Amino acid sequence: MSANVATALLTKLTVSNQLDGDDIQALSRLPMRIRNLEAQQVIVAEGDRPEECCLLSEGFAFRSKTTSDGHRQVLSLHIPGEVPDLQSLHLHVMDHDLSTLTPCTLGFISHDALRHLNRARPNVAAALWRETLIDAAIFREWMVNVGRRSATARMAHLFIELHRRLEAVGRTRDGEFGLPITQAVLADCLGLSTVHVNRVLQNFRRAGVLTVNRAQFHILKADRLDELAGFESTYLHQRPDV
Repeated sequence: MSANVATALLTKLTVSNQLDGDDIQALSRLPMRIRNLEAQQVIVAEGDRPEECCLLSEGFAFRSKTTSDGHRQVLSLHIPGEVPDLQSLHLHVMDHDLSTLTPCTLGFISHDALRHLNRARPNVAAALWRETLIDAAIFREWMVNVGRRSATARMAHLFIELHRRLEAVGRTRDGEFGLPITQAVLADCLGLSTVHVNRVLQNFRRAGVLTVNRAQFHILKADRLDELAGFESTYLHQRPDV
């Protein structure tokens, strides 16, 4: 495994799991096939039967489903260090698409290698299971976001969540984080129109809560954004004891 890919995985896992030195060495030795993909490329498609899992080392990815009449719903956004299709170890047919949001560096790990690692290192198996459960907790919060929050609260909640997740792996600075995302994709994340997304972003800017400069988001008033979202961070489980 290349050093950069190993760093992304280990940084993410050690945020919310307790791993010893032997666990870390075993993870570092995982055989991996490295690929670079451009933005908006399908990594694994609905209906595929993958034989490997995908580790996101650099860039952003997303899960989505598209209705029969062509409407897409983004189900989750994924950051470096995450393995968005870990469930394919046990659910053999993909029931959604996994795609790149931005240009990405990906590491593909065979299911056989992961199964061997899980048998040999129970702590690692527990950490990967915990990551899957955290992923499910985030998905539940997204359901509440789209189903029950106002447009303003939805967007505030999404930006706070992404900032917290990126901050935990050292990818923010002074409230600022990079997220090369279009308003159309934000609309698909939030179940809103692009016009509504633009209106809420402009309201945030006028209120001095958040600014957007190309692909850079800067949270200026975190407490106010928390208040607008009604944000409570337990579902992120960002410490091993939570």
